[in-house]
Amino acid sequence: MKKSPYILGLALATATTLSATPAIAKSKLNVLCSTDTDWCSLMETRFEAETGIDVSLIRKSSGESYAQLRAEAKNPKIDIWWGGTGDPHLQAAAEKLTQVYKPKALSELRDWAQNQAKVSGYRTVGIYAGALGFGYNEDLLNAKGLAAPQCWKDLAKPMYKGEVQIANPNSSGTSYTALATFVQMFGEEQAFDFQAQLHQNINQYTKSGSAPIKAASNGETAIGITFIHDIVKQVEKGYPVKAVAPCEGTGYEVGSMSIVKGARHLKEAKMWAEFALRPDIQSLAEEAKAYQVPSNKAAKTPSGAPDFDTLKLIDYNFAKYGSAETRQHLLQRWDAEIKPLPR
Repeated sequence: MKKSPYILGLALATATTLSATPAIAKSKLNVLCSTDTDWCSLMETRFEAETGIDVSLIRKSSGESYAQLRAEAKNPKIDIWWGGTGDPHLQAAAEKLTQVYKPKALSELRDWAQNQAKVSGYRTVGIYAGALGFGYNEDLLNAKGLAAPQCWKDLAKPMYKGEVQIANPNSSGTSYTALATFVQMFGEEQAFDFQAQLHQNINQYTKSGSAPIKAASNGETAIGITFIHDIVKQVEKGYPVKAVAPCEGTGYEVGSMSIVKGARHLKEAKMWAEFALRPDIQSLAEEAKAYQVPSNKAAKTPSGAPDFDTLKLIDYNFAKYGSAETRQHLLQRWDAEIKPLPR
């Protein structure tokens, strides 16, 4: 049978239209996450469900994340870096690895979060805060007949030889915060003298900042130096650990978020930034057993989170210790003078 010219024309037109219609690509977003895995996963799942955007998330410590952004500066593969201590975020900002962005919610944030943005030239912003401290396994100390430490200087006493863990400050933002805290509290020379003494009691320098308190919870070490909110997480899980806010005072972090310069999915990165600063989203932290203080004033602070009003916090100089020059100096000195010491 012969087909009519009308039918042939219609079929041709339909085929042409179909072939000319491009496939609708699903939006994507590449996220580098430096909080605990549970919180990273919760954020990824919630953002995908709300937006339909396909998120590819990698979890790395703050120091490792900063190193990745530097390595990929000419060909960025990450769109947004969420979480982790603020110092590496400030260093990335100083090196123009991240880009200027002022979130709509900026005015809703606590002063320390807004200050983080201002200091960075609005290349990063605070999303939570956490105070530094240490935790100890009560059962383990009792079994060994050791008194519970209450001060930073206690940790350097010979009685705790082989009983302490802390992360390596090159890979861990938590540990770099500790290094910068000691320098600001004691002065640089005394801080390095203290760390040389502390080194004699260290059984392992971990890669991750939260690993020492996890080891203390499992009885692998007696004492772990980390952020207090990471200790609270282990307490809430039922482990026999106690959190200590050191008697001399302590430093703190402003966990931050930065959009990467040259982000391939800029629109989606900005969507994540606005999403992450919403009070309802920040209030989800407790679901992930994250006990940091949220940056949005309207967000619910998790029960058990450290009360900043009752802690003896130093006036942490984020601008200075978040600079690449200061970081490089302190890390090089730590590598030269502390790391090679025998234990």
